[in-house]
Formats: sequence, C-alpha cells, structure tokens
Amino acid sequence: MAAVTGDTLNIYSHRHYGIDERVNALFTERTGIEVRMVNADADQLIERLRSEGANSPADVLVTVDAGRMERARKLGLLGKFDTEDLDMPDPPDGIGDPDGYWHPYMIRARVILTAKGRVEPGEINRYEDLADPRWRGRLLARSSSNSYNQALMASMVAAHGEREATEWAQAVTRNMARPPQGGDRDQIKAVAAGLADVCISNSYYLGMMLESPDPSERAAARQVDVIFPNQDDRGTHANVSAIALLKHATHTGPAHEYLKFLLSPEIQRMLAEGTYEHPVNFDSSLTEVHREWGEFKIDTDTFGDLATHHDAAVRAFDAARWR
Repeated sequence: MAAVTGDTLNIYSHRHYGIDERVNALFTERTGIEVRMVNADADQLIERLRSEGANSPADVLVTVDAGRMERARKLGLLGKFDTEDLDMPDPPDGIGDPDGYWHPYMIRARVILTAKGRVEPGEINRYEDLADPRWRGRLLARSSSNSYNQALMASMVAAHGEREATEWAQAVTRNMARPPQGGDRDQIKAVAAGLADVCISNSYYLGMMLESPDPSERAAARQVDVIFPNQDDRGTHANVSAIALLKHATHTGPAHEYLKFLLSPEIQRMLAEGTYEHPVNFDSSLTEVHREWGEFKIDTDTFGDLATHHDAAVRAFDAARWR
C-alpha cells in the first residue's frame, strides 16, 4: 500500500475496542495517513452529522448496527465508495447494503448462553424458546435501549409481526431473574455466579472472556455453553460492524485506502483475533474459539428489515416494560 504522507482521515465511530487503535496505528504506519477518531454512540454521531451538515469534518462513519447505518443513509448523510477496483471479500448473501452505501467488515452473532449442568442440551434451540414459562426467574438480558437488543427485536418483528413479537418480549420479561442491567459480560458473569441459568449475549463477548487476561473472566466464560439459535429455520440473528463514506467527506482518497485496509486478509484476521467477531467472509477457522464454535446459519431473511422495524421493536419493548 503506497504511502500518502501528510494526509488525514477523520472517523466518527461507535466501536470502542483496543484492537481498533492498533489497526489505526498500523494504517498510519503503512500509509502516512493520520487517523483522527471521534467515538460516541451511533445515534449521537448521526445527530452530530445532521447538525454539522456540509461543515462536518468527518470522512467516514463506523457503526456496530446495520439499522443505524440505514438510518444515516435515509437521512442523506452517506456518499458512496468507488469499489470498482477494490478486491473486496464477499459477505454472506443478504448481509450488507445491496445499493453499496455502506459495507460490512465484521459480523457479530447474538446468541443464547446457558449454564453448564443446569440447562440440558436441546432445552433451548430458538429465540422463541426464551418465552417458555420454564425459564421464569432464570433468564438475564441487558437493557432494551441497547442497540444489539433493538436489532434482535427488530428481527423478531420481521419474522413474526409486531403483535407476536410484543407477546414474546412480554413473556421474556416475565422470565427475567432481575431487571435488565449491565452489559453482555455482566450477564455472563451473573449466570456463572448462579443468579440465572440463561442469558442473551453477542458471541464475541464470550470469545473475549474466554481469552481474557483476567482469570476470573476466563473462569466465568468456561461455565456457559453457547447456542446459535434457530438453526433449523431462519438462522441466528447477526449484526455487523460497517463503514460508510460520508456525503461531505473531504478526504475521500484516505477513506478508500482505509476501506481497502480494513478488508485486507491481514486486518480481517487481526480484528477477528482481537474481538472474536467473525470476518466478513465468515471464515470460522481464524482462531481456536472460532473453530470451536464452528459454522452456523445466519438469519439473512430479516437482516434487510432491521431498520424498517426499529420503531416497532422499541414499541414492543415499551409494551413489555423491558427497561
């Protein structure tokens, strides 16, 4: 990759992982392009972009939710990368923007984790099973305001309609061992501590805990089994880390270099090893953790409808009092 010494790339990003800092430092080392990062929640970044308009310094937007990226597109905030000459890995069919306004570069599955020895294999196979009264007082999940849960709920609305999805949310809320609180790691730790037997989490949080330098996190992670739900029907809900060129970007050359860099085999492996997300080509062989999880079917049926059903998902959560 040729150096473009003295140039700059301004990124508005919802990602918050240490590996991203190492990736950006390597990008600067290889290209001479300085990376300036603004980190915030995706909704905050989108509102900032709306407020800044044509005066925004941002060149690219990075989110961890396809629905938020679609919102940015509908607000007219996105431009388009020229990908004609880019050798880009193909994501699974149905994962991405068919019109090319934004590009996924990592994939993250929303899975069900169960306590070893307290939940038998086969007791839970689908997200829908979490509504069963047998899990009363045995289930944990984070807040409904979390984008991961909102995307999962949007997929439920897409699969079943708003009424049935609301009934599911109400049943799941009744099954919770405590009011929603904390992040995905906190749910895993609470299951390991015996507070509940089942939780909802992104798979990569489990991966990071399994390989954590903190022995207590490793111990907690080893006390749960991972279930990739709905393998016999639509597949496991997955979301993406995605990148888009912004409409008013001024550093389009560096932005294209950055996209090419993120999608290179070296950086795809580096990110997969750093976060335990899946690379965009869905290679399950990159780490021991990925190999242990193996291949699984992704829900591509509802992926394109996540943004469409976001508001219905929020209404379902509110009706269920899933706070």
